[in-house]
Amino acid sequence: MTERTTRSAPREPALPVGLEQAAGPGRRGPLSRLPDRIAGFTRRRRRPLAALWLLLLLMAGWGATQLTESLSGGGWYVSGSDSVAAAQRVTNGFEGRGATSLTLVVKDTRHAEGDPAFATRVRSVADRVLNDPDLKATSGYGYTTLAAEQTRASFLGRDHRTTLVRIGSRLDDGTARRVLPEIQGKLSDEYSPQGLDVALVSQAALWGEVNHLSERGLIRAELVTLPLIMIVLLLLFRSVAAALASLLVGITSVAFTLGLLAVIARHMELSLFVQNAATMLGLGVGVDYSLFVIMRFKGELRAEGQKPSAQAVEHAVTRTLRTSGETVVASGVTIVAAMSTLFLVDLNVIWSMALGAVLVVAFAILTSVLLLPVLLHLLGPRIEWGTVGRRRRARGTDQRDHGRWAAVTRAVMRRPVLFLVISLTGMGLLAVPSLGLETFTPDARVVPATSAVREGYDTAKDQFGVGSASPIQVVVESRTPLAQRSAKDSARLVRLHDELAGLRGAVRVDSVVDALRKVDAETPFAALAPQAMSRLPDDLRGTVRHFVSADSRTLVLEVVGGDTASAESVRKLLGSVRAESAGLPSADGWQVYVGGETAEGVDANKVISDSLLTVIGTMLAVIYLLLLLTFRSVFLPLVAIVMNLVSMAATYGVLVLVFQDGLGSGLLGFDESGYLTNFVPVLLVTLLFSLSTDYEVFLLSRVREDYVSTGDDTGSVARGMAATAPLISGAAVLMVAVFTAFAFTGILPIQQIGIGMAVAIALDATVVRLLVVPASMRLMTRWNWWMPGRKAPGRRVPEEVPS
Repeated sequence: MTERTTRSAPREPALPVGLEQAAGPGRRGPLSRLPDRIAGFTRRRRRPLAALWLLLLLMAGWGATQLTESLSGGGWYVSGSDSVAAAQRVTNGFEGRGATSLTLVVKDTRHAEGDPAFATRVRSVADRVLNDPDLKATSGYGYTTLAAEQTRASFLGRDHRTTLVRIGSRLDDGTARRVLPEIQGKLSDEYSPQGLDVALVSQAALWGEVNHLSERGLIRAELVTLPLIMIVLLLLFRSVAAALASLLVGITSVAFTLGLLAVIARHMELSLFVQNAATMLGLGVGVDYSLFVIMRFKGELRAEGQKPSAQAVEHAVTRTLRTSGETVVASGVTIVAAMSTLFLVDLNVIWSMALGAVLVVAFAILTSVLLLPVLLHLLGPRIEWGTVGRRRRARGTDQRDHGRWAAVTRAVMRRPVLFLVISLTGMGLLAVPSLGLETFTPDARVVPATSAVREGYDTAKDQFGVGSASPIQVVVESRTPLAQRSAKDSARLVRLHDELAGLRGAVRVDSVVDALRKVDAETPFAALAPQAMSRLPDDLRGTVRHFVSADSRTLVLEVVGGDTASAESVRKLLGSVRAESAGLPSADGWQVYVGGETAEGVDANKVISDSLLTVIGTMLAVIYLLLLLTFRSVFLPLVAIVMNLVSMAATYGVLVLVFQDGLGSGLLGFDESGYLTNFVPVLLVTLLFSLSTDYEVFLLSRVREDYVSTGDDTGSVARGMAATAPLISGAAVLMVAVFTAFAFTGILPIQQIGIGMAVAIALDATVVRLLVVPASMRLMTRWNWWMPGRKAPGRRVPEEVPS
């Protein structure tokens, strides 16, 4: 059985996709001459440029070491939201609250309540912390500041060994995140030998610890990743020089990015996640791009003969830049454009990672097409130095490998419907769990259970109730002091307190209301008047100052839920709290703000979910237009987008199974959180589309180049696959190795991103590239390259090709 195909007469090779000659045959525009100019300039100035490269790399590397100190664990606040307003209004005028509010958790493993030594030991810890010059504490409220046993009991744990003290600090949030890990380390070293478990628990303490762990995880990831990359590169290149050159490009891209981010971080808040994300993506993309460029250069150099001259090396560099170099630019611009859509999400943590991704890919492009040619000129034939194993010199060996890839592709194209159905069904089954995807902001579970912050969080949760570590804060502002409010207004406020306490899912409401009602049941807030306050017991005055501002205009009610801040029941409770709080009308001089960890997470989630469709829609439009211009095809970009959507859904499904449902998480050493970190899905969707489009560009560029020359629909796909599959497979192995290494050495959000990227790249390089692409292109035949108003390329001559 035979198949009718066509082949054109021989012709001059076309310019690579994306920069075709628009001026007609024999003429070359400015853009088409750019590779020649870069090749000539880098040859003439190769030594000064190499010295400049080294100098910039050293400067950037030094700057990168300063980045961690400038990063923030923040970025979750939604500008103008209730949760931000609530947080701002409790920073001043309260005891035990401040610009940074913390909870001191002290557990005495040797003594219990009733033993005189217990109170003495706990008080010594509290005094030490409150007088720590680095902490800059302003006040404390809790077990050690209250005298009455009945009042103090609310700060004593169920085991009668654990106590709490609320502490306010003048430290701003960013400074607190930097200094708290060091303070915590000193406290642990000082008191652990004495049988005292001491922990400072707060969002600032948590993110300070996350920053510390993130830095250590990054070092471990680099120690694991760099040798892995080197091994894979040696297997691909079979030479030490080529492998080192490729690795240098990746390192340069990352160093330049982190160095620039260190400068930016001094002037704006950047999330600590940007460091890991930029390093992970930079190593993957930078080495990937250099792999394609160096492989092409080696091929062009072999075509020049056994001993190529300096001029021949320049010609090889020029042809490399015209082909792989221009494809790298087209691919990188697509990634930058796709990642830039993340700036549509008005959340600093997303902005930070988008900035890191855009910068690192931009530097990967520049390094691959501007600095790497300098190294290629310097090395020339020495790019083959340091042969590892058996060097694959013989053209026949390459042809046999290409023949195997072509045979696989033709086998798929003989049964396109079967392979397409099998592939899409398999990925569809993987995608089913994604229907249950849940997201939320990270909590204390992102740090190991052995860290002091996590131990303090778990201790508070066990001894005082799960929700006590993260209550919902209802901040009530009054136009006039509360003591001057009418009896009717006081009754409204008391009723709000009681209604909040009666909500489904609420364990209790911590406030001063019940204590004031014991003083005056009819007008409890009259006790807040200056003259009345002076007559209150010391303990009650301390409670008032913790829940009522110094000007007596702001009241805090803390609704304690029955589960963690991210639990669905607590999120429902938050909705009920907000609904009840709306009952105090602003027309009567009331302003109510609902905050706390749950509120911050819900507000951040809403911003992300509201922006998700806009981000995806804009990204798809940008990618479609870029691929349309690149491939001169209406339908191929649409097919690529559909394939990426299916691959993305399958990746989400795997993440839900592992991190949300806990399937295999224990075996893999991952924490089961019950949800995905809220920025992971939106970040992954842009990364996955970017990198999948990256491979699409490399593959279809070669297919189109062959099709333009031959007009052979089926054969061009097989030959393009045969020419690019080894490289794409090698690049995919590199990417998977990098992302997996970061997943197993990072904290929970980085684990989720790393595993997501590794799964997505593996699916894309195998199922999508090897099965779905050839099957779909075989079904579309000449419609692959259809463009209205554009004549199909190539002079089509029938030829018999065995099927």
